[in-house]
Amino acid sequence: MLPRHLQPFFWSSKITELDPKQHKKRIITNLLNFGDIRALRWLFKNYSRQEIKEMTVDFLPGEWSKKSLNFWRLFFNLKGEKVKEDKRLIK
Repeated sequence: MLPRHLQPFFWSSKITELDPKQHKKRIITNLLNFGDIRALRWLFKNYSRQEIKEMTVDFLPGEWSKKSLNFWRLFFNLKGEKVKEDKRLIK
């Protein structure tokens, strides 16, 4: 179960219905996109750096802004994989 302080980052879901293993992609994506420092600390404590990094490469359609995705790809040192126009990005 996820801690209550993460609820604001899942406005379309009840936090009690999210399973950290089953909904890993949704949890990581939402927290990278919208999470505050406390949420990001929780994220990096509960998922491996590799699992988190993978969500910036194999990402959910319609969930990322170009700016946010580029930030996290730079953070994970994926400089050569800069995001170009992609139908899966939020306009």
